[in-house]
Amino acid sequence: MKTAVVFLADGFEEVEALSPVDYLRRAGVEVTTLATGKDELELTGARGIPVRADMKLTDYLAKNISPDLVVVPGGMPGAVNVASCKEANELIKRQLSEKKLIAAICASPAVVLAPTGALEGHKWTCYPGMVDYSPVSASFAEKHVDGVPFVSDGNLVTACGAGAAEEFSMELVRLLCGEEVMTKVKKSTCQR
Repeated sequence: MKTAVVFLADGFEEVEALSPVDYLRRAGVEVTTLATGKDELELTGARGIPVRADMKLTDYLAKNISPDLVVVPGGMPGAVNVASCKEANELIKRQLSEKKLIAAICASPAVVLAPTGALEGHKWTCYPGMVDYSPVSASFAEKHVDGVPFVSDGNLVTACGAGAAEEFSMELVRLLCGEEVMTKVKKSTCQR
């Protein structure tokens, strides 16, 4: 069974976090939501929606599990909170070294992934205007693609924001489970 983790930090964008959880679980992926940067499982999204994570990131890392996919939702200050979490950065760097899937949406490609080096050599996108975020180096900025809902390049998937959460999530299903499963999930959720 394929596995995925989704980082949750106070201020995360709810639709960007929960759409991947929902669609990946429909596809049969074992998804674990991880509370990052705090010792509590209760987090509050950017729109004030309380969400309970499945597990603390530190507890997950103690199990020495290597997921097939790491998903980083955006939102402010959620993206900044994930970026400041040492353990989240370590897991992203491990994914990178193992050439496993990394996905980020909205502010997180620039705020979270750029400092880890995950954007290096990849085409990517993010929330409009975040390409100018200070940690984004000139070499990363050159590969930025504007005006698209998401970019899938090798083991990196990035998306522009909440409005692209569904397409972003379906791309993750396709990459982990294949076209046939993606089509079944689309059909079961009345997507065209």
